[in-house]
Amino acid sequence: MSAAPPIRRAIAALRAGRPVKIEGANPIAILAVETATPELLDIVDPEQKARLLISGERAAALALANERDAADPVQPVLVARSPWLNAETALAVADPGRDLDRGPVGPLHPLPMHCPETARGALSLARSAGLLPALWVLDSEDAAVIVAAGDVARQNRSPGVEIVARAKLPLADLPPTQIVAFRASDDGQEHVALLIGAPGGKPPLVRLHSECLTGDVFGSLKCDCGPQLKEALRIIGDSGGGVLLYLRQEGRGIGLANKLRAYALQDRGLDTVDANRRLGFADDERDYAHAAAMLRALGIDRVRLLTNNPNKLSGLEAAGIKVVERVPHHMSANPHNADYLATKRKKSGHLA
Repeated sequence: MSAAPPIRRAIAALRAGRPVKIEGANPIAILAVETATPELLDIVDPEQKARLLISGERAAALALANERDAADPVQPVLVARSPWLNAETALAVADPGRDLDRGPVGPLHPLPMHCPETARGALSLARSAGLLPALWVLDSEDAAVIVAAGDVARQNRSPGVEIVARAKLPLADLPPTQIVAFRASDDGQEHVALLIGAPGGKPPLVRLHSECLTGDVFGSLKCDCGPQLKEALRIIGDSGGGVLLYLRQEGRGIGLANKLRAYALQDRGLDTVDANRRLGFADDERDYAHAAAMLRALGIDRVRLLTNNPNKLSGLEAAGIKVVERVPHHMSANPHNADYLATKRKKSGHLA
């Protein structure tokens, strides 16, 4: 069995609370704040010199923007270690969901950032792992997992996929359907495609659906994902055939736990975009290179795309899949998701 790619090993290590070293012109060793136990932190940082790396957005939310070394909200911010800053308090600093529940923290002292590109790559690794973008930067360079800075910079640019399984999947009120499982070469995530009916030689009708546990499984009214999924399957079936890609991009790419953190922030008055940004993520972290690779693996390079999201069109086109037609996909709002849908149109450019 071949070894997993370095990026996949680095992501797995961060999720497991293990240090990762990023090699390059400015090498650093990092440990995820969210998964680092106090015991491990004591082992890898016995002199308590580790600094805290957070996103510029989070630094601004912590009122550090008036500090010279934290003035740019798009740049990572390095925070000096203080006697009060330990595994527990660092997580309280990193997680905006705790802002209204904790007492005052600080003072926080931003430091000059000598390797911003490496720092950005490190935070990107944390986001890819579905973790809060907050890391300990260790003086020790001992780490079981080592990844090159160039590999970090290239992550998600041109990932490949492999087909790992396929089978028939009878579905109610739909033509004969197959399910195909793919594994991504970069992060190891598993995505699936439903091949519904037969398009008949023309570009197939394709829907890119991002995983949504709360909506697809539990029927949450906070979003329109569950109804979108069911209606997309009906539309593809009625058209004679097509493909639905079910992509492991929970919470617009921020992961399940972070999506629930965003929900908690929405309960306190933030909209869906501002909640993601408050957590230190973009309003939409999704990338459609995996979707394009899946379509190519199925022998598809031209599609009719069922969507209201222009980013899906541009994402597939940029990855070499020709979108010959956009088919609108409208769903009715309910009292719980009306503001959410309006925000997607106003701030994320979704088409009406």
